[in-house]
Amino acid sequence: MSTKSPSEADVLRPIRQTSTVYYVLVAIAGLAFGLFLLGWGYQLTEGMVVTGLGDWGTGGGVTWGIYIGAFIWWVGIAHGGIILSAAVRLLGMDRYMPVARLAELLTIGALSAAAFYIVVHLGRPDRMVTSIAGHYHITVHASPLVWDVTVITAYFVLTATYLALTLRYDISRLQSDLPDRFNPIYNMLTIGYTEREDEVVQRMVWWIALAIIIMAPLLLHGGVIPWLFAVLPTLPRWFGGVQGPQFLTIALTSAISGVILLASAFRRAYDWDHIITDDIFRGLTLWLGFFSLLFLWLQLQQILTGTFAPPTDLGHVWAASLGSPIYLTSMTLVSLTLAYIFAQTIRPALFTRRRAAIAAVAILLGTILEKVLFVVEGLEYPAFEIYAATPGHYIPSLIEFASLTGTIGMVSLFFLLVAKVIPVLELHAIDHLRLERGEDDEHRESGTGPPTRD
Repeated sequence: MSTKSPSEADVLRPIRQTSTVYYVLVAIAGLAFGLFLLGWGYQLTEGMVVTGLGDWGTGGGVTWGIYIGAFIWWVGIAHGGIILSAAVRLLGMDRYMPVARLAELLTIGALSAAAFYIVVHLGRPDRMVTSIAGHYHITVHASPLVWDVTVITAYFVLTATYLALTLRYDISRLQSDLPDRFNPIYNMLTIGYTEREDEVVQRMVWWIALAIIIMAPLLLHGGVIPWLFAVLPTLPRWFGGVQGPQFLTIALTSAISGVILLASAFRRAYDWDHIITDDIFRGLTLWLGFFSLLFLWLQLQQILTGTFAPPTDLGHVWAASLGSPIYLTSMTLVSLTLAYIFAQTIRPALFTRRRAAIAAVAILLGTILEKVLFVVEGLEYPAFEIYAATPGHYIPSLIEFASLTGTIGMVSLFFLLVAKVIPVLELHAIDHLRLERGEDDEHRESGTGPPTRD
C-alpha cells in the first residue's frame, strides 16, 4: 500500500496539470469524432442508403445494424455506471467511493453517445421534433421506441441532478484554487449554496440513488430497452422474457469494465495509486466476474432452448448464431475473462492492474460484438419471409464503423475536457480515506491539513 496521504492537491491535479500526452489524446479523440461527423454529413446528404441499412439496401433486410447494436451497448454502459455509483451511496460501499464520480460521468458521456445514435439513425434529425416531440402525446401510448427516448431523458436528468448536487460541496470548498476562467460555470453550479444544505443534499442524493436502483431493473436496461425487442413474436431471436435480465447483465459487465479502464487511466495519469488502490481494482474485477458468469449462464439458457427440439424458426436463428465466428469470439472473450478472474481468486498473485484493464477491454469487445449480432440476426431470421427477396447479407459500412470509433472518441473527449473543469474525485472520498487510515487527527494536530473555506 502507498504511504502517501490523500489531499486536495490530488483532487486538483487533473485541472492544474496538462501534459503533452493530454494534447495528443485530445487530438486523437477529436479526430475520431470528427471523421464520424464527416461520415454523418455524407449520410445526411445522400440518405441512409449509403449505409446499406433499410428495406432498399443490400443487407438482407437488416434495417438497424451497428447503429442500434452500439446504441444498446452505450445505454448499458450508462445504466450500469450510475447503478455502481448509486450502490456506493445507498449500500455503504465506501471502498469504491474514489471511482463513484467517474462512474457518474461515464453515465453522462455514455447516455450522450446513445442519444446521438438515435438522432443519427432517424436519417433526418428534424424527425426528433416532427415525429417524436411533436406527436409525443400520441406515440407514447403505442411505441416502445418513444418510451425508450422517455426513459433515457429521465435517466439523464436524474444523473445530471445527482452529479450537480454532489459537485456543489466540492466546488464551494475548492473554488479559490480552481481556474478563474471557469468561474461562470462554478457560480452557476453553486448558486445559493450554504453549508447548511450539505446534510439535506446527502439525503436527497440517497433518495435519488434509491430511485435509480429501483428504476434500473424495472424501467431502464432491465425494462424498457429490452422491451423494444422482447415483445416481437415474429422475430424469434428477440422474443421472450429472458431479454430483461440478459440486457441488465450486459449493462453491468460493460459499465464495470468502463470504470476499470477510466480508473486505470486516471490513476496512471495523475499518480493516484494511493487513492485508486489495487484493492479497488480487485473488487471491481470480482464484480465483473460475477456479472460475466450471469451473462454466460443466461446465454446458455438461450442456447439450450434454441437447440433442443426448438420451433423451426428459433432453431434456424440459433444455428446461425452458433455457426457465426462473431458470436463464438464474443463468448470466448467473456469466458476467458471469467476464467482469469476465477484463477486470480484462487491464486491472488495472478492479479495485476494491467490484467484487470485487459479483462475490461475483452468484456467491452465481447459485449459490443454480441449486441450487434443480436440485432442483425434478429432481423435476418424473422418468422415470416418479409425480406426474402432482399439480396445479400448485412455487412457494416465504413460510416457505421466510424460511428463506433467516433462515439468512443466523443466520450473520451468528454472526459478529457470535463477533467479540466470539475473535480473527478470527490472530497468526501479523500476524507473517507484519511479517516480510514487514521490520518484525520494527525493533519489537524500538525496543522498540515488542507485549508477550508468559511
